[in-house]
Amino acid sequence: MKVGVVGKGGVGKTTVSALLARAFAVRGRRVLAVDTDSNPNLGLSLGLDADQTDAIPTVPRSVIVGVRGDVTIEELMADYAVMTPEGVALMSALRVSEAGAGCTCGGHATVRSLLGEALDTETDDTIIDMEAGIEHLSRSGGTLAYADVLVLVMEPSRKAVITAERTIALARELGIGAWIGVGNKVADAEQRTILEALCAEHGVPLDIVLPNSADVTSADRLGSPLGRDVAHDVWATLDDLVDRVLGVAVAER
Repeated sequence: MKVGVVGKGGVGKTTVSALLARAFAVRGRRVLAVDTDSNPNLGLSLGLDADQTDAIPTVPRSVIVGVRGDVTIEELMADYAVMTPEGVALMSALRVSEAGAGCTCGGHATVRSLLGEALDTETDDTIIDMEAGIEHLSRSGGTLAYADVLVLVMEPSRKAVITAERTIALARELGIGAWIGVGNKVADAEQRTILEALCAEHGVPLDIVLPNSADVTSADRLGSPLGRDVAHDVWATLDDLVDRVLGVAVAER
């Protein structure tokens, strides 16, 4: 499965991406996580320290579609993927390391090309932690054009739900036919009710709501993975999300 994790800035896409990737890996599946943030931090949530995360080489577009376009997926994984302590391979597709470096269009083209390759020879599932917003769906060809399903991460705010609504419209144009709505940062029953009402108003599904957890918040603040021996309700909900993602594959057969 090729899964794009999308949403408005600040809704917790990186946290959800890391948890989802780990939930797949626990089932013995070969998982590749792709960090498309120009300020990549996904490695921290997968057990790498800051130096190790910064040391991950960015995949150049030329490797996939340029003069080395004949590179195999096995070679690509060996050269550019790092195995994290959480059992998830990690690639970095974007990085801004200096001021005035220009746009990141090349990096988005890399992700699109990467997803178009036969990744199943080396991985079972690819989780793409997308940059905030919807621009990646409007670029030429669409960065996530080859995704099987989108995970729409939303906090209980109208802006977050509207972003999800716009994402669905663009996904339809790209031919992506499956998406799963995930509520995050929902502090209490009142906020859940608000999120449910907003989703109903804007025609956005709310399939799963991740439990509000102090353990998740603490791990996120520390820049470390969520322990597997804590937040059992969160991990149970992640298992449900994995089942839903895999259900998309069954429905498409």
